[in-house]
Amino acid sequence: MVKILEELKGAGKIAISGHVRPDGDCIGSCMGLYLYLKKALPDTRTDVYLEKPADVFSCIEGIEEIKTDCSEDIRYDVFIAVDTVSDRLGAAETYFKTAKKTINIDHHISNADGCGQINYVDPTASSSSELVYELMEKELVDVSVAKAIYIGMIHDTGVFQYSNTSPKTLRTAAELVGYGFDFSRLIDETFYEKSYVQNQILGRALLESILFMDGRCIVSAIDRKTMDFYNAKPGDLEGIVSQLRVTKGVECAIFMYQTGLQEYKVSLRSNGRVDVAKIASYFGGGGHVRAAGCTLQGTYYDCINNLSLHIEKQLGA
Repeated sequence: MVKILEELKGAGKIAISGHVRPDGDCIGSCMGLYLYLKKALPDTRTDVYLEKPADVFSCIEGIEEIKTDCSEDIRYDVFIAVDTVSDRLGAAETYFKTAKKTINIDHHISNADGCGQINYVDPTASSSSELVYELMEKELVDVSVAKAIYIGMIHDTGVFQYSNTSPKTLRTAAELVGYGFDFSRLIDETFYEKSYVQNQILGRALLESILFMDGRCIVSAIDRKTMDFYNAKPGDLEGIVSQLRVTKGVECAIFMYQTGLQEYKVSLRSNGRVDVAKIASYFGGGGHVRAAGCTLQGTYYDCINNLSLHIEKQLGA
């Protein structure tokens, strides 16, 4: 196991970053590590780079300290890429490439070999947040760190209902809850609570969903015009694919939203028979066996046809 503080010994400048369009695990793991290092290495400059997180994560201490501008001319002694491969770091990839040392902490099976000089990658872990917590000296963990890590874990496990939840995951969660924060409120406010607009667009997506492959697959898509009508942002679409997945009889769920002219961001979810990570990787994306994503070019029908070929092949096996 990587001894994170030993790897950072002597570093004057440290950067932490995660993937573009950060989700709960990405934000929780990056912020948990950031808060931990600020406490463990108070004389070291530590910066965290992410795209602006959704407002629901404002409960994480220090969230306003996230840097979104990567234009500063600086070379870091250590760059820690969390929950991602280097080519999904966005603008922060420049700092990764010029850093003297790179560390990668991840749990995605599509990044099994890691992208850093030093790698701690475990595809069996529930989340990158769980892995980050493993690397911490527990006497330096405080309630702010524990909250950030817990938030990351609940988001990548669907509040401990997904198949990536292990006994170790639950033991870790219990340990984190022991720091004394209001965990039930965190679950409600960051995972379940939705704005009126989010509920409206969820309803629209469900209403316009289509079952195919004899009811074994379901798909829904939101185009740019619809997003503009609701004044919706990508973060407002969280949870739609998970709701599609629990449709009775469905093995694979697909949700897409338009990001450009004939370009769609695709989220895939599986109930077990389909390895969606394999499909997403084929199209340049990645993720987990039961939860993955990619970006596709073409019309809505082009995207569905291309994905269907791979899904049908697995379901027919």
